[in-house]
Amino acid sequence: MSLDVIRGPYLADILDQPQALRATFSNLRDQQALEKINQSCNAERFQRVVLTGMGSSFFGLHPLSLELAAHGWTPLMLETSELIHSYPHLLMPSTLVIAVSQSGNSVETVRLMELNARLATVIGVTNWADSTLAQTADFVVLTAAGKEFSVSCKTYVSAQLALHVLGAALCNSDISQRLREMEPVAQIVESYLRDWESHVAEFYDLLHPIRDVFLVGRGTSMAAAGTGALIIKESAHFHAEGMSSAAFRHGPFEMLQAGILVGIFAGDRNTASLNEGLFQDVLRTPARAVMFAANAQSPACRLPDAPEILRPIIEILPVEMMTLALAAHAHREAGKFERAAKVTVIE
Repeated sequence: MSLDVIRGPYLADILDQPQALRATFSNLRDQQALEKINQSCNAERFQRVVLTGMGSSFFGLHPLSLELAAHGWTPLMLETSELIHSYPHLLMPSTLVIAVSQSGNSVETVRLMELNARLATVIGVTNWADSTLAQTADFVVLTAAGKEFSVSCKTYVSAQLALHVLGAALCNSDISQRLREMEPVAQIVESYLRDWESHVAEFYDLLHPIRDVFLVGRGTSMAAAGTGALIIKESAHFHAEGMSSAAFRHGPFEMLQAGILVGIFAGDRNTASLNEGLFQDVLRTPARAVMFAANAQSPACRLPDAPEILRPIIEILPVEMMTLALAAHAHREAGKFERAAKVTVIE
């Protein structure tokens, strides 16, 4: 296997993720915006909180939704396209909107801010201070991850870091304590990426002759399952689906045969046994299965030892290695767009 074909700006962005996380963490340490959110936005003030985004910005909202629900909020996850066209009645003073857009200028985000016209309170999470979202939201949490070539990688992990700290502000938890819990993340990501070439080589062998990939998980791992399938399609032009482990049993399990790989996120301890059971069941079919877990046998699938709160960030790392391996199989530069663009401006 030659790695030359996959070398390019996308690979550089993947390897730059630790630095992006450090930049985001440094920006979040200035807690003024987060403290204002803590003081102004609480569950008693709002009937609901709508979490919205598109693509990885949407999938990445799963961990925050779970945390908010556990602390008295009534969260509703909606793609921004659905919010503006099918649920515009939710844009009212009793609604808090958390809008995530890496560019802050995607067509749906711009339309949302126009449609809202300051009816609902909006917290914008974005990478760019001069974007439409940052300029028009009531509160702004900046990720400051830097410029990104194409497929979301460093902006995704940086958004996850920002959303975890935002969760502390909204749930009246200690923001400084949450920052201390998150601080090791850049070093942990760096430790996994240090062996990126061997990880890609391992997946290169595992993914031959695979033609379809399913990524499945539960709870907070739904973020990596959805985002992972999306970036496989974007970066390698390879078919992949992301869904819950339970949804996978409700139908797709029937189609398992040779040529299919199921990647299962072990997830948190509450449902880890269910995911392990699915893993064992897939192994009894002609399909292949891998488990993304801290105790995984395969180094490429083995998540770095880290506090539980950091798992939603590090779970995406093995999938990024898969995107590189699949691009190498296709003899194409990973992450190079041919039809799409970094910022979607057409509905």
